[in-house]
Amino acid sequence: MSNILVSLNDDLKRLQDKGYAISIDSNYLVIHDIPYLDSNKDLQIGAIVTKLVFTDLEHVIQEDHQIFFCGSHPCQLDGSNIRNLGGGPTSLQLVSPDVIVQRSFSNKPANGFTDFFEKIQSYVTIISGPAIELHNVTPWTFNVYNDNSQSVFKVRDTLTSRAEIGDITKRFEEDVIAIIGLGGTGSYLLDFLVKTPVKEIRTFDLDLFHVHNAFRSPGKLEKEELGKRKTDVYQKRYEEFRLGVECKSKFILSDSFEDMEGVTFAFVCVDKGSARKGIFELLIKMKIPFIDVGMGLDKLRGTISGTIRTTYFDPEIAEDLLEKKQAPMSDLPNDVYKTNIQISELNALNASLAIIKYKQIKGFYSDDSCYQHMLLTLDNLHLNGE
Repeated sequence: MSNILVSLNDDLKRLQDKGYAISIDSNYLVIHDIPYLDSNKDLQIGAIVTKLVFTDLEHVIQEDHQIFFCGSHPCQLDGSNIRNLGGGPTSLQLVSPDVIVQRSFSNKPANGFTDFFEKIQSYVTIISGPAIELHNVTPWTFNVYNDNSQSVFKVRDTLTSRAEIGDITKRFEEDVIAIIGLGGTGSYLLDFLVKTPVKEIRTFDLDLFHVHNAFRSPGKLEKEELGKRKTDVYQKRYEEFRLGVECKSKFILSDSFEDMEGVTFAFVCVDKGSARKGIFELLIKMKIPFIDVGMGLDKLRGTISGTIRTTYFDPEIAEDLLEKKQAPMSDLPNDVYKTNIQISELNALNASLAIIKYKQIKGFYSDDSCYQHMLLTLDNLHLNGE
């Protein structure tokens, strides 16, 4: 377990000093080596799991009085279930294959628990008491278990643990994502993906970061960013948040095979059809699934109207999809979007549709429609798909 976390949280230190075998797994505190009786009064060993709520990077508090338990329902000396343990069967995805949550328990004292030490002591007394008496065992083994808190994030992903979605979030862990273009939509996509536990994110853009970019990208502006490469700006912004982000100052062309080597999914966020054409050729040739985004806006009646597009190219049918010409492959003359680019909410919306589609493909979000091509009309906020 993290020595820093123990040293800065007195209740965790007291648990460790008493002899509890503790570790951290997916932002949960795990208390190993918990003895209990099964219905045959045989000795079993389980584990208590409880959620850690981080108040900052190094301090934790309880979320509530409940716990998770790895094991069957503990029994009394006569083989009957221990009473006053509310809850029931449940599951929870942790990193360690040896820690398998099977149920939750709830036993709240009148005034609640003051800290983790009081909470664990109370539940151990209830769960392990009969086993200690019958088999003369102890839950205070002083055993050391390796932490299973390895992560691409440099801060703890308490969002995933609080929402209890670790099992489906793991579906992203082996993905290597490429973002081609760090304009408005690409920069918002980067922000979303940085907070997704994908293995690696590669971004590509050769442009400089100017004032207008600050008006259509996430995060605050640091004046020293102006005039620098976009890739340098975003590399610095996220380097304290996570590992695996590599921002390269270069264009992706039809022969950029080395840059795309190992990529499992790509997002194409360019505003020139001519650039898109070469990128498509590369990705299709390498059989990399990708999503292309774009906008078609006009200002004909004194207001901005138009559509926001999200198109998914499955490698198996990408060649057929190209024939539908859903994504422009040539440069459009008099493109209003190029002179009205400071529309951050549309960039964010375009990026949101793209990241949602990606997560649907990965099985994170439900997808009843299975749209490959989506157009959102601004005038009536109507989504058309096929």
